[in-house]
Amino acid sequence: MSKRLITGSAVAMVTPFRQNMSLDRDALRRLVQFHIAAGTDIVIPCGTTGESPTLTADEHTEIIEIVREEAGNNILVAAGAGTNATDKAVSLAKHAEKAGAQAILSVAPYYNKPSQEGFYQHYRHIAEAVSIPVIVYNVPGRTGSNISAETILRLADDCKNIAAVKEASDNMGQIMELLASRPDHFSVMTGEDPLILPFMALGGDGVISVAANLVPAEMKKLVMEMQEGNLEKARAINNRLRRLFSLNFIESNPVPVKYSLSLMGMIEEAYRLPLVPLQQENKAKVEAELRNLGLVS
Repeated sequence: MSKRLITGSAVAMVTPFRQNMSLDRDALRRLVQFHIAAGTDIVIPCGTTGESPTLTADEHTEIIEIVREEAGNNILVAAGAGTNATDKAVSLAKHAEKAGAQAILSVAPYYNKPSQEGFYQHYRHIAEAVSIPVIVYNVPGRTGSNISAETILRLADDCKNIAAVKEASDNMGQIMELLASRPDHFSVMTGEDPLILPFMALGGDGVISVAANLVPAEMKKLVMEMQEGNLEKARAINNRLRRLFSLNFIESNPVPVKYSLSLMGMIEEAYRLPLVPLQQENKAKVEAELRNLGLVS
């Protein structure tokens, strides 16, 4: 049996707001129940898809508490708890653990572009500050720098509660190195919905997904078919969702996916600045695809 905790279909949850920019607690609870019913393996509130840079410390704690309460024992809660100052990232991780998170996802420090040793020390400090599993989030396209496979593997070897990486890049050479050399407890998850098929064909453990906000049952099925080696069935699901994967990034995430959820009646269409609503022509494209998929009438 696998020793890995972080596997399967995980959702990078949006944070629902009301028009006055307050937290929509009722919608947040509905979203958790939506994922439980769909069979999602892991919910991740307060990540970057959850507009974490705009959340206050109190909101960060409250969101995790609400999600953990609503989740009960039905689904794993791995909360976002990262930033680009190590002491602040440590504080966020401690508060997430205290609020009930069963694991944390910590984004790579952005803008300040650490050396590989800087990345190592950053995550080692976080791992030593908490007792729950830590997921390293490598997203070079948004942070401006890459955590190398060598550094990630060093962390996995030295810090036993560094349990996984969310590898949100298309660097297949790096992904193959991670999969070939990782310790038994360490999961490698893709953060790129369009790469699920090739990623899992190489031996990846699953996805931390944006699209799962909208189609959680289908994302779960896609991952399961790949886990079971049913490539043709997985390819059919992937082909059905391929355009949705692309449209979710037609403008900066999470704006498109939150607009979709608003059309589905799940949340209000509300974003905190500096994010703003989709351009009208892009709204039309998103709505047309939701109709095509039968997600709205």
